[in-house]
Amino acid sequence: MKILICEDEEIMLTALEFRLRKQGFSVVKAEDGQQALDMLSQESPDLVVADVMMPHITGLELISHIKSDPQKSPPVIIISALEQEEVVLEAFRLGAADFITKPFRPNELILRIKRIFQEMGIEG
Repeated sequence: MKILICEDEEIMLTALEFRLRKQGFSVVKAEDGQQALDMLSQESPDLVVADVMMPHITGLELISHIKSDPQKSPPVIIISALEQEEVVLEAFRLGAADFITKPFRPNELILRIKRIFQEMGIEG
């Protein structure tokens, strides 16, 4: 299973990549929203993990773009340091599969990813 991680904090990006690869996932990385959009068409990920606050295109804008093409619409998990209810609600309204607040334990994210894949009928 291929996961696209969209995160502008280099330390967080590297840590997530390491943990997901260790779990056997294929990982592609984007450091901002525009790069994530480019990677979506090139890489066809099975799932996207995106930060809300990114340069150029936000995580919420990224969800809108992904969900605009239902044929190629991987599930999106939003991660954010913002715990504001309106951000969470907007992410779900736009079509996010899940929302996780920073700081979080990497194992929690991995469990959420595996749950989404199981719901899709994919063993990840």
